[in-house]
Amino acid sequence: MAVDLTRASLRLLPELRYQRVVKRLTIRLGDELVARTDRAVLVMEPKRVVPSYAVPVADLLVPLEPASAGPAPEFRPVGFGEGGPQVLDPSVPFAMHTAEGGPVRLRAGERAGDGFRFTDPELADVVCLDFDQFDWWEEDEPIVGHPRDPFHRIDVRRSSRHVRISHEGTLLAESSRPHALFEAAFPLPRYYLPREDLRVELRPAALRTTCAYKGHATHYDVVLDEPRTTLDAIAWSYEEPLDDARDVAGMVSFYQERLDLELDGEPVSRVRTPWSR
Repeated sequence: MAVDLTRASLRLLPELRYQRVVKRLTIRLGDELVARTDRAVLVMEPKRVVPSYAVPVADLLVPLEPASAGPAPEFRPVGFGEGGPQVLDPSVPFAMHTAEGGPVRLRAGERAGDGFRFTDPELADVVCLDFDQFDWWEEDEPIVGHPRDPFHRIDVRRSSRHVRISHEGTLLAESSRPHALFEAAFPLPRYYLPREDLRVELRPAALRTTCAYKGHATHYDVVLDEPRTTLDAIAWSYEEPLDDARDVAGMVSFYQERLDLELDGEPVSRVRTPWSR
């Protein structure tokens, strides 16, 4: 019988998943070298949708010590409607764990970073590290955001679909020359529009985010006159994107999960994502 790969991957979501990688990793904590290894493991704890790196304890150059347990995990729904899976989305901090094991701390000079040791025998010889607290290189290239999932990819395609984005009847943008960005299991493409096709003024927002695949995003507020409303950090652009997203450099996308989207004159149902809030 044929296998639906999306459904098959969702069935594995409650499991502790891992994959060994052959890239050489260099990990630093400030100026201190924490580890250099070509025996790292990508780990996804149950319900996690982005991976963490775990490195062999034997390859660590700094000591480990026990640490206090973090808070209980916060599950959030994704997908269309209320029936989507409950997951630990990328905004859920590393300190929230769903696998059996215990937290540890790595000390390098005056600085410390968090880790987690698993009790599962397949992963008993590695320690998972909080990506945000360390500096990382794959071979000689720095990586940002979180480790890249080898099954996650981005495709950008030029499109002639007619895109309208509005908020409670007020048109924000309209274009027939978008670039559609398709990303892994995200249920809808993101539409990136030329700035000339926006109908509102963008104002720089304080929010900054980082995508492991696209790079650092600059966010924008939109201020509407009638009624006087500010849509906080409702749009973003990648001014200097990573290679996977270079074709949308300087273009603008909107959080369509919080707005009204029409494609070729037809309304599109909103999807629930970590950015719906």
